[in-house]
Formats: sequence, structure tokens, C-alpha cells
Amino acid sequence: MDHMSIIIRHWVFPLLAVAAGYVLGRFFDRIVLRKLESLSGKTAWEGDDIILRSLEGVTTVLFTAGGAYIAAAHLPLRPAMAGLTVKVLQTVVILAATFSAASMAGGFGDLYSGKFQEGLRHTSILTNVIRVTVFILGVLIVMQTLGISIAPILTALGVGGLAVALALQDTLSNLFAGFHIIVSKQVRPGDYVKLDSADEGYVADISWRFTSIKTLANNMVIVPNAKLAGAIVTNFHQPDKEIALVVPVRVGCGSELARVEKVSLEVAREVMKGVAGGIPDFEPLVRFQSFGDDGVELAVVLRCREVVDQYLVKHEFVRRLFGRYRQEGIEIPFPVRAVRLTGQTAPGADRQA
Repeated sequence: MDHMSIIIRHWVFPLLAVAAGYVLGRFFDRIVLRKLESLSGKTAWEGDDIILRSLEGVTTVLFTAGGAYIAAAHLPLRPAMAGLTVKVLQTVVILAATFSAASMAGGFGDLYSGKFQEGLRHTSILTNVIRVTVFILGVLIVMQTLGISIAPILTALGVGGLAVALALQDTLSNLFAGFHIIVSKQVRPGDYVKLDSADEGYVADISWRFTSIKTLANNMVIVPNAKLAGAIVTNFHQPDKEIALVVPVRVGCGSELARVEKVSLEVAREVMKGVAGGIPDFEPLVRFQSFGDDGVELAVVLRCREVVDQYLVKHEFVRRLFGRYRQEGIEIPFPVRAVRLTGQTAPGADRQA
């Protein structure tokens, strides 16, 4: 074999193998996957999109590693160096597959947990736990491939676990409180809650450390999981999103109560059927409660689809009821206070007047 053939076999061919692997990987990543993604958009199953997204970028690494493996078989390497090269390539392939599997597992976790209505809904803490678990399995496989025994590492982790737990006591407390919140299903992402601290809003996410609550003012309230687990929480989405809305009303003592009840119910039915957020098939109620200082107090019971709808429903009901009372001649009393001044008149006050 001449010198040129040796150069081609030992150097040119390995370089071409690596280059070919890289080119094939980029072609598969940029052309094939993009074409498959466009086709997957026409299918009803969302899992194929997750699988294709998890392969983006990884295919280039895998094809390039395959080309490097072919190149290593033709390079004039010593046995020890050849073995080390193979182990490095195996490690790269395993790590790339681990990243892809972690992305895929997290994607499927998001997909199916988001479909649960009564089970575990999507939270970042669940997604992170799934991904960390996959990463740990990948690292263990890498260590096994490299011939590293994991028994001493597990022993060391067991011995140092107590010290780590003491050092990260607050963090672990929030972590386990987050799991407790998710498993108990009392607070879930998307629920509208009110805390005993008067903070209220929609639960945006439950992470490994804190829970994010988005208020109606478009602000984010960050609550540590441990504090949320120990707080008194009103969940307006459980057991049902619909809520009762009680609107207090006062009419004059001279009003005919039967007529007041009839007019109030007519306006309430109109609001229930014509205002967004009302329950059209709900029959409103009127309950007279007591005699006030300046009139008769009653309560009108309405019903809303969820807690945030109460503001518009109440606004429309008060506006329309006020106009209807004026039209019907029903008095809406205003508070009256009689003030009596006592005391002697100052000397000369009459003359000055």
C-alpha cells in the first residue's frame, strides 16, 4: 500500500466521515424534521409534536457522533486511546439521548397533566421532577458506561444527606409543601383563590419553591409553598365555579313590599339573562331582612358563572334597579340625621344678631 493510500485511509476518510455525519445531522434537523413537523400539525394527536421538538438539535449530535465513531475505527490510534475515544463518544450519545428523553418526558407530562380536570394538573414542579429524574438516570447510565461504581457515591450521599437536609431545611420544606398542595388537589393552577392575608387572584403556577398568584390588577403575588400550605385559603373554583351574589337593597318604609319584590325580581331576571357572566336559567331570590333606621332592608340573590363576573353583574343590576325604582316611584331612602344644639346663648348674642 503506497503512502497516499495510507493518508487517505487514516486521515482523509475519517475527516470525511465526521463531516458527512455532521451534514446528515443538519439535513435531518433542518429538512426532515421541519417536514415532519408540518405534517404532524395536521394530525389530532399532540404527542407527535412533542417527539419532534425533543429531537431538534439532538439528531445533529447523534449523526456527528456516528461519523466520529466510524472515523475512530480507521484512525491509527493506540488501543488505550481508541477505547477512551469510544467511551467519550458513548457518553456524548447517552447525554444527547438523555436531553431528548427529558424534553420528551416533560412535554408529555405537560400534555397529559393539562388534560386532567380532577387529577394532577400541569405545574412546573411536576415537569421539573420528571426531567430531573430522567437526567439522574442518564448520569447513572453514563457512569456505568465509564466503569464508575455508583455504590460509593450512593453511600456518600446517604451520609451527607442529613447535613444537606439541615442546610436546605427551608427549601425542602417548600418542596414537600408544594407536593402536598398538588396531591391534595385543594389548590390547582387556574383556580381563583383568596388568602387570609387578603391577597387574591388566579393560581398561575406551583413551582418547587413558591406558588405564583396573578391578581386582577395583573400583578404577581409570590407565596412560599410552606406558607400557602399553612394558610386559610378560600378557593372560589371548588367545588364549583358558580357563586351566589347577594346585593343589599333598602327601600322606604312607605313602599308596597309586594310591588318592591315584583320589580326587583323582574330586574334580576333581566340581568341574569342579558348580562355576560350571569346564569340565564337561575331564578333570583328576594328576601326581606329587617327594618332599618330609615327604611326596609332586603337582599337580592343573583348567581354568576365565576367570581370575577360578579363585578359586571352587580354593576348592571344596581344601575338598572335604580332606574326602575325611579320609574315605578319606589323610594330609595337616604340616611337622615337630626342634630339638636343645646346650651345657653352667649350674652349680647341677640343684640349682635
